[in-house]
Amino acid sequence: MKQAGVEAMNEQNDELRKQNSVPEDKPLTLLQVAGSVFAAGLGVQSKEKKQRDFTRGKPWQFIVVGLVFTGLFLGGVITVVNIVLG
Repeated sequence: MKQAGVEAMNEQNDELRKQNSVPEDKPLTLLQVAGSVFAAGLGVQSKEKKQRDFTRGKPWQFIVVGLVFTGLFLGGVITVVNIVLG
């Protein structure tokens, strides 16, 4: 009995995801790429967004945003260290 209820809830969740999802062929926006890079950098990227990134994202977008994110992170760390030691 519980199994049927769980399956019904899973089907409802799948339908809601399909209704709220963006077409698979639409490329990711800069904000979506930046959010994914930030979440992945912190290690909190969701499985659904990872799948979205692999299906709709372009590798060069993630490389460029990842390099910018890394540069900002290193710049922030260097600034904090200089303030503390300065």
